Amino acid sequence: MSKKRNRRIAYLCDLSPELDWSYSGGNQRIYIALQENVGDVVVLPQSWGLAEPLRRLLHRLPEAVNLRLRWRLHLMLGWLVAGPVNKALRQGDFDLVFCAYSLHSMAGLKLPDHTRLVFTADATPSVYKSSEVGQSFGSYLSLSRLFDGFVRRREGRLLAACDLLLWPSDWQDQGAAKMFPGLENKSNVVPWGANITAPEKPAVKQLPSDGRPVEFLFVGRDWEAKGGPFVVETLELLQSRGVAVRLTVIGCEPPVSAPFMEVHPSLDKANKTENETFLECFARAHLMFMASFEAYGFAFCEAAAYGLPSICLSSGGVPVIDGKTGFTLPVGATVDNFADLIEKLLDEPNDYKAISTGSRQYFESTLNWESWAKTSDRLIKKLSENPPV
Repeated sequence: MSKKRNRRIAYLCDLSPELDWSYSGGNQRIYIALQENVGDVVVLPQSWGLAEPLRRLLHRLPEAVNLRLRWRLHLMLGWLVAGPVNKALRQGDFDLVFCAYSLHSMAGLKLPDHTRLVFTADATPSVYKSSEVGQSFGSYLSLSRLFDGFVRRREGRLLAACDLLLWPSDWQDQGAAKMFPGLENKSNVVPWGANITAPEKPAVKQLPSDGRPVEFLFVGRDWEAKGGPFVVETLELLQSRGVAVRLTVIGCEPPVSAPFMEVHPSLDKANKTENETFLECFARAHLMFMASFEAYGFAFCEAAAYGLPSICLSSGGVPVIDGKTGFTLPVGATVDNFADLIEKLLDEPNDYKAISTGSRQYFESTLNWESWAKTSDRLIKKLSENPPV
């Protein structure tokens, strides 16, 4: 009796999952989770074929311009760019094409008859741009607005062509369903995981009771976009109210300084010493505090892995359950609102401990890549049980 072959998966993204920094590390984590739990994964080419010189030219542009221009051109030139990918699909005998993040990578795709298409992303261009999160950042290139209609039409067609959509948050799921009716039967919410090696059993978090400062953690590459100034102002207010505070910043260099700040502009998780420093910051912190607009936010998953309650805005798809793994306040909340919320939590150590425990439990049940892969595998299996029409 012949052994049933393992599922063959073609991995599609505009950046290689071998780059641990691509898409904040999520690209690599998705790839590894699929390889370990779902099937045999082969990475499809990122080359643009005949248009490869154009892609290389774009990568020489300033990052902000490259990021915004490259995916729009990829979407427009899909008929040309997809050549190497389509060749690999013809030769590979794949059961599944799994596209992560880069919706534009599906432009020009020609699937063999038996091959199914799955897509995952924390945001898609039109849904993001029309949302409160996208509008908070505005348009870097005003010329890009001329492409909005084209992008939206292409986005709708590409999503409709997918057999399965895996969204990490209700926010993107609902946004896509509202903008592109008809996706409901193929859409599923499957939260992503933490991009760190989590401790097997972290110490139970307790608030300091001996005058030591409350340790706050801030993780992000963009100080302004992640709400850094708001965080500092809130902590200065708490300090004026008699609360001893300390803020650890990871990932950026704030343009301001404060006596209670410790800054790590860059910590490379691939470097053993720097990774130990990174994890130590999570281990000693009491609260993750980010007043940012997020499509998702891996930092909140990482906080949950350490039983670290999160304080943030209730915008976008942040993986924070209000009152269970942290606290959220609506957009427009003031520094006083956040300071009051934090003070109230600090006055209730039992509530804090319950939320800390709940954060870790949510990580163990949901915010980890094994859980994501198992749920995704179950949904993909249903596809194989229902052949394409």
